[in-house]
Amino acid sequence: MKYLNEAAEMSAQEENAAVSRDKTIIRTSIVGIGANLLLAGFKAVVGVISGSIAIVLDAVNNLSDAASSVITIAGTKLAAKHPDKKHPWGYGRIEYLTAMVISLIVLYAGITSLVESVKKILVPATPDYSTPSLIIVGAAVAVKVVLGRYVKGVGEKVNSDSLINSGTDAMMDSVISAATLGAAIIYLTLNISLEAFLGGIISIVIIKSGIEMLGGTLSEILGERVSPEKAASVIEAVKSCPDVIGAYDLVLHDYGPDQTNGSVHIEVADTHTAHEIDTIIHDVTSRVYTKTGVILTAVSIYAMNTQVPEIVSLRKQVCDVVMSHKNILQVHGFYADIENKSMHFDMVVSFDEEDRLALFRKALEEVKSSLPDYDVTASLDTDYSLTE
Repeated sequence: MKYLNEAAEMSAQEENAAVSRDKTIIRTSIVGIGANLLLAGFKAVVGVISGSIAIVLDAVNNLSDAASSVITIAGTKLAAKHPDKKHPWGYGRIEYLTAMVISLIVLYAGITSLVESVKKILVPATPDYSTPSLIIVGAAVAVKVVLGRYVKGVGEKVNSDSLINSGTDAMMDSVISAATLGAAIIYLTLNISLEAFLGGIISIVIIKSGIEMLGGTLSEILGERVSPEKAASVIEAVKSCPDVIGAYDLVLHDYGPDQTNGSVHIEVADTHTAHEIDTIIHDVTSRVYTKTGVILTAVSIYAMNTQVPEIVSLRKQVCDVVMSHKNILQVHGFYADIENKSMHFDMVVSFDEEDRLALFRKALEEVKSSLPDYDVTASLDTDYSLTE
């Protein structure tokens, strides 16, 4: 009952935390919009007056950053929608789509910038720098460094890919602006114009950044394996229940930042009644939610035979044979019928094994050879979440 009460309190805390997180993301995005619009305006004026393609491209990049922040706000608002009949798990994954759109904007800006830079290389134009323009570009470098660190830091704190992408992009912009300033100084001191070539380099950097952002976001949408730390924290919470002997087959599903559901198999003694098992399951789900925020939607049972010495001995013999192989991580779900001379178990083979099926078959044959009187069957299991 203690854990059920704690889970109820945690539910209210989680909802309040979600509201606070959304407000933080929106507030940070608004700061980004304001800063980028100001920078874009100043850079556009300076770029047009001086004839600097690099500064003009930098201004366009600031506009794309402002647009990214607008999309982040829209995505955060949509992701906060409550679950409904059509989407019972909520709309949290919209944040990943938002991050993908931002990546595409960055990628598009890089491609269009590269096209313009190539045109300037083919048809050169002589820039005309002034002291005020250089001061503005220098100030932009400082602003972008501060803005990038701030936005990325907040993004990491609240686990927002959109903010992290925007902050990373802003930090990259500061390097680009610094390079633009360097090109201006080279032109004024050595009378060598690197504008068009610098614009090309800037464009390539932007394109590279966009591709990396897009790849990371698509990976999350496809479904990445949870972090070992997250999986370990859930397993630890499950095992903290006194009646749980082991925890296996943890599968976690990501429905948006900090929105994780999952299932797990637990091993308990075969002496428990149905009522006792029901109590254990409630205890497990409550402990996991209270300690990790993960909602276990299914808890399945493996019954470990603790009363028949021969079955206990058979289990040990099977484990000794199977676990002698380096890339076999686990044996669980062991069941043996002495009267009918049959047994079954699950075998978890690491993804590090080049041919998982071959290793599984080899280990199974070794077990069959060591127990010729038994009809031995096994299932090849997948390590979705466990640390290797």
